[in-house]
Amino acid sequence: MRRIDVLGIGIGVFFAGGLVYGLLRAVGVEPLQAGIWSQAIFVLGVLGWVSTYLLRVFTGRMTYHQQLKDYEEAVISDRLARMSPEELAALEAEIFAESNEIADPELGDN
Repeated sequence: MRRIDVLGIGIGVFFAGGLVYGLLRAVGVEPLQAGIWSQAIFVLGVLGWVSTYLLRVFTGRMTYHQQLKDYEEAVISDRLARMSPEELAALEAEIFAESNEIADPELGDN
């Protein structure tokens, strides 16, 4: 996010708070109560935004995580594309042997 975006969002939030205050005043709420309610709405909005951020962090759905996953998959597919048929067959045999060893651990103890 660029600085101008952050400034724009900050100014937008500032004016949104003033709008909420003005709407509450227009409805007939006293100035002190309108200020308290507009701040409460702002705090709840910030807490809601932070909770969505934390949810993305803990579930691993951040942009960075997705970019890293895409990069790793691209590197692996590139490496597989560059392997010769003999190397692919050897890799397949190694994976097959490891999967059998994991499925039946007693076979690896021979």
